[in-house]
Amino acid sequence: MSMLDLIIEQNPEDTFLKADGLDEAIIGYDDQTGRLIYSMSKIINILIEDDGMTEEEALEHYYYNIHGGYVGEQTPIWCNDYF
Repeated sequence: MSMLDLIIEQNPEDTFLKADGLDEAIIGYDDQTGRLIYSMSKIINILIEDDGMTEEEALEHYYYNIHGGYVGEQTPIWCNDYF
């Protein structure tokens, strides 16, 4: 069972805003705001492995298209664990 499935199972009355294609990068949620938390390192790996990007391309895509996007109060939290 994925982390997203566990979160939804534990919080069936809540709705969560997801980033398309990045479900495997979810590492938790903020129980104060109901926002999903995504791992930056997992996102970068998904972009490299699934989309065929180089590490540099994946980082540029992440910062420009993912991290920089704001879609309201439920915008996911991006955890910088890329060390």
